[in-house]
Amino acid sequence: MNIEKIEKNGTVCAIVRSDAIVITDAQSALDLLMTAKYDLGTKNIVIDKKLVKEEFFILSSGLAGDILQKYINCGGRVAIYGDFSHYTSKPLHDFIYESNKGHDVFFVATADEAVDCLCR
Repeated sequence: MNIEKIEKNGTVCAIVRSDAIVITDAQSALDLLMTAKYDLGTKNIVIDKKLVKEEFFILSSGLAGDILQKYINCGGRVAIYGDFSHYTSKPLHDFIYESNKGHDVFFVATADEAVDCLCR
């Protein structure tokens, strides 16, 4: 795993790059957040959806809720980028829509859009 620091509009983001899945459970997500905080001085995470365990996108699994609650409690923010169009779950589409209206969790198409969301 490699974490790249990028700064835009005075806000620092950590862009996560890896050849393997990075977020597999709540603890791995929290470890990533703390690594970004201590190594780069930020709690803003930009990550490709391919690096997040697929179970995250099945809301009934509870994984997304568990991870995102931990991020919010720790002051973390995350923007997940990728293609979400193949998901047919209405609850997931509603969740993505509502998340994108907030300030802490975003689901977008590209890494550049993810950085823009966190650096408004």
